Amino acid sequence: MHIIWRESANVLAYEAGRLSRVFNQRCPSQFPLAIVKPTTESEVIKAVNLALQHNLRIAIRAGGHSFPVWSLHDHSILIDFGDFKVVEVDERSRTAKVSPGVTSKELNDLLIEKHGMMFAGGHCPDVGLGGFLLQGGMGWNCRNWGWACESVDALEVITTQGESIICSSQQNSDLYWAARGAGPAFPGVVSKFHLKLRPYSNSGFRTSGYIYPCALYKQAFSWALRITPTLDNDTEITVCTRYAQAHSQVCLSVHFVCAKTTPEEAEAALRPVHETRPPGTLSEWYCREDNLGNLYEKQAKANPKGHRYRTDNAYVQNDADVVAVLEEAFLTPPPGKSFAFWSAMTPWSRRELPDMALSMRSDHYFAIYAVWDDARDDELHHSWVQKVMRQIENHSVGTYLGDSDLQKENARYWTNTNTTRLVEICEKWDPEGLMCRYQASCTELQLRN
Repeated sequence: MHIIWRESANVLAYEAGRLSRVFNQRCPSQFPLAIVKPTTESEVIKAVNLALQHNLRIAIRAGGHSFPVWSLHDHSILIDFGDFKVVEVDERSRTAKVSPGVTSKELNDLLIEKHGMMFAGGHCPDVGLGGFLLQGGMGWNCRNWGWACESVDALEVITTQGESIICSSQQNSDLYWAARGAGPAFPGVVSKFHLKLRPYSNSGFRTSGYIYPCALYKQAFSWALRITPTLDNDTEITVCTRYAQAHSQVCLSVHFVCAKTTPEEAEAALRPVHETRPPGTLSEWYCREDNLGNLYEKQAKANPKGHRYRTDNAYVQNDADVVAVLEEAFLTPPPGKSFAFWSAMTPWSRRELPDMALSMRSDHYFAIYAVWDDARDDELHHSWVQKVMRQIENHSVGTYLGDSDLQKENARYWTNTNTTRLVEICEKWDPEGLMCRYQASCTELQLRN
């Protein structure tokens, strides 16, 4: 088992381990006392026992993609799953057992090429499944297929006592409940997720997109809201704005991803969209042959590595005037790579919720991403995010962990009932507070370090 102790390691080697795969370059000054890189489940158990022996807390890194960099804590042992990659596929049952360090792209590359299946993981290719699934997982076509954590049948967990257990609706069901939405509050170390998979067809995978100038913001966004209830069940819709250098203005894009079995089915699903689009696009494409690999490449460009990020989000009230509420957010991004987006959450938002920690929802999901590369521009981008979110907070019913930077006071990540239950489960399974959970900015959730 490879261990890097801060007190004895080469400074450069330690710092490389501390920042390995960390996505957000606006990184906290937190320094684990040791970094462990297991390659087997037995080594994960050894790492937990090592923490117990040295009276240290445990932090986890799956993909390193969390914006607040959850994996970095003082007085901790960081268990980095980057070298522990397991994917075991059962084609007959359409299931897979996957370790938390496997990324969405790694999993889907394998599933598509060898098995003709996919998993509705994260849109960004390098998102590790561990953090993504624990916080709920707003994956591909979430509005119809549900959250990715709903496709977790079971999980294998190393408890804070160093015991390996199975968690499902039948075994250790309280931990199974917490694993679907608790995020870094989860009181254990997940070594494998048991996932339900979906069929995938390259021939039926199609996209359409419509780019509008900012002057047509209201018409284009109103159209997107109007057609959402009519969309096919295998079609995802996203509205996104950013400053486009090519057009010297903020542009709004309405993007559709359709995952059907045949080209004819995809064309039938996307035709009504194309026929009802408002005039005035700067560019557009209709029912274009596409694939998940190509979309991952585009997401990687839209969410570049080696940059500084500040994010926030809101589930916007169902009865809000969404076009008006989000207008400033959508039309004022600073020049550069920053962007804001809206995703439809219906019909999922109107269904009965499964019994799980994930509990905040509405018909409208909004997120804002400030993206820049120079620390001297921190204040400019921080102030943009804060100003936008102040305009929206009175129309918000809650916040999603996955796009949160944990900067917002009084954020609601779960309903009050689920928060209370989650605290009780943490106290039961981790009474000594061995697992690192939240930075001090989230003490209002009563889930403290």
